[in-house]
Amino acid sequence: MAPSKSFGPDEIHAAIEQLAAAIMERHPSGTSLLLLGIANGGIELARRVGELIGTQRTKRELVVGTVDISFHRDDIGRNPIPKELVPTHIPVDVHGATVILVDDVLFSGRTVKAALDEIFDHGRPTKVELAVLIDRGGRRLPFAADYCGLSIDADSTEKVVVRLDPEDPANDAVLIRPATRQTAL
Repeated sequence: MAPSKSFGPDEIHAAIEQLAAAIMERHPSGTSLLLLGIANGGIELARRVGELIGTQRTKRELVVGTVDISFHRDDIGRNPIPKELVPTHIPVDVHGATVILVDDVLFSGRTVKAALDEIFDHGRPTKVELAVLIDRGGRRLPFAADYCGLSIDADSTEKVVVRLDPEDPANDAVLIRPATRQTAL
């Protein structure tokens, strides 16, 4: 196993700016977008990406919401619904929308599958894309990010922990450390 590694605020902020720029490039001004942060790790990331896109392109209609995947998880028996539950909040109609799912880490793909199930419970979007801060590899389902800030090779015995501080971005950090237990995410 590789030694613990970390990324600081400068690398994280550059990756977030890269995500916003790539989304703006693919979706020219005037295009309506619905950014949905996957609870809990994608909420702050979606807010920041949305803020960057909003300041860059004021003509763009951009809506940011949240998706709770708790009831669609395939491992709910082993990982009960967390106490810090953040309910799904989709402020506009999903039907016919261009949705960009936003999450902090892409690993096995199971979280993405659960998020898609939750979105389709609310309607049928025209298109769904995926933006992640970190793609750590190790996919077990056929999902790939459309937008990726950082790609790393993390061993299955390692955990990638992302901390995006909504109060002070100078405290943002990404840590790659040994997992406390073997998980099949």
